[in-house]
Amino acid sequence: MLSILRDAGWPIWFLLATSVLCLALIFERLLSLRRSLVIPSGLLAQVMDMVRNRQDSPEALNRLERNSPLGRVLAEVLRYRNAPRDELRSAVEDVGRAVAHDLNRYVAALGTIAVIAPLLGLFGTVVGMIDIFGSYSPVGGDPAQLAHGISVALYNTGFGILIAIPAMIFHRYLRGRIDGYLHQMEQAAGRAARILGGSRPRGGDEDAGLRDPMFQDALS
Repeated sequence: MLSILRDAGWPIWFLLATSVLCLALIFERLLSLRRSLVIPSGLLAQVMDMVRNRQDSPEALNRLERNSPLGRVLAEVLRYRNAPRDELRSAVEDVGRAVAHDLNRYVAALGTIAVIAPLLGLFGTVVGMIDIFGSYSPVGGDPAQLAHGISVALYNTGFGILIAIPAMIFHRYLRGRIDGYLHQMEQAAGRAARILGGSRPRGGDEDAGLRDPMFQDALS
């Protein structure tokens, strides 16, 4: 390994730093975007039970907001459940944009790495070509310097491409996972709003919507 670094020349250190950063971002996002942390199973049903039992105090909503990104969205639905529909929609959209921003944290950096890694490799190639041309002189060439220049050019080009490929793969994969999460949270927020809308006072029965036969279907 040390011999490869020596043959690749000093430009390889930029690529090594980029590769370490790329791996750190990938592992951080994979751990942070686990389904159990973003969309806990059964959370919507728990929230509806909390409303039915009249346990939706401000403290409970604050705990729900800190529970997960989905909990953050559902807490906003509960806070504005008695507001006009347009106001509810606006509030949920605002918190949804904030959640989307948090989920997409560092994902754009992976896309940037996928773009700049080949450029750093190209920079190393240029440095290697300079060494190659520098090996020639009017009285002859230096074979050692020529070989070193070729090594620098090839190692940096190959390593730059090697970093860019997984960076681009995980960038697209994480974007797709986040889009899926956001779609599921949007559906959950819509279901919660419909259920809570049906639980408003109607003829003295405030829990009619929560006991509706369609309630379990909405939570599935």
